[in-house]
Amino acid sequence: MYPEERQQAIASLVIARGRASVTELAETYAVTTETVRRDLAALDRAGLVRRVHGGAVPVRALHVVEPGVAEREGTRAGHKDAIAAAAVEFFPLAGASVLFDAGTTTARIAARLPADRELAVVTNSVPIAARLATIPALSLHLLGGRVRGVTQAAVGEPVLRTLDSLRVDIAFIGTNGISVGHGLSTPDSEEAAVKRAMVTCASYVVVAADSSKIGREDFISFAALDKVDTVITDDEISDVDREALTQHGVEVVVA
Repeated sequence: MYPEERQQAIASLVIARGRASVTELAETYAVTTETVRRDLAALDRAGLVRRVHGGAVPVRALHVVEPGVAEREGTRAGHKDAIAAAAVEFFPLAGASVLFDAGTTTARIAARLPADRELAVVTNSVPIAARLATIPALSLHLLGGRVRGVTQAAVGEPVLRTLDSLRVDIAFIGTNGISVGHGLSTPDSEEAAVKRAMVTCASYVVVAADSSKIGREDFISFAALDKVDTVITDDEISDVDREALTQHGVEVVVA
């Protein structure tokens, strides 16, 4: 097989499967891993695939453009509402602590908190804090830092220092992408750092992600799947994706 033929075959395989590792490609085409890396570099330059750590993904699977809150608020709203309804079952008992990551789905979950349950609530989301600030039973802690306009979330060193000192009972985390190979991912480095710290400080991690996020890989991974306890998603998740998450020890709740 000529190099051009092999490269075309590799591109077709990556696009069909959604991801392929260097080792897997080397075995499939009976070449060295160095040859595969050169092939992937050529395909990346041609815009046919994108190189990632240990392999390659289709161009469409790697996202670096981040939509704003207003745009995301109306996207798949019915699915997000269903996820929020299912998330109610994970609310802790009175006296516990709960953390809400910034996001339109996590905001819907936060809006369903019982008004009469005494909870310590932590969030870096300005909209979530504004909504919950009027509930007397809640002890609200808004993480302080620079607020990113696109997500209305506080980020930066002050947020990270505070999270490093906390241990919360449960965290509801949003993500732009979730995959077996890349874990949970998001486009922005500061946002990723905060999300990573949130996952680390939580005793139990619930990821709220509609099915369009599953199989998607954004620029920066902030947590591997083994850091996640439960994923709540909608009923459009494929059987293949659900099985893949389950095999990695993640409980999948379909709303």
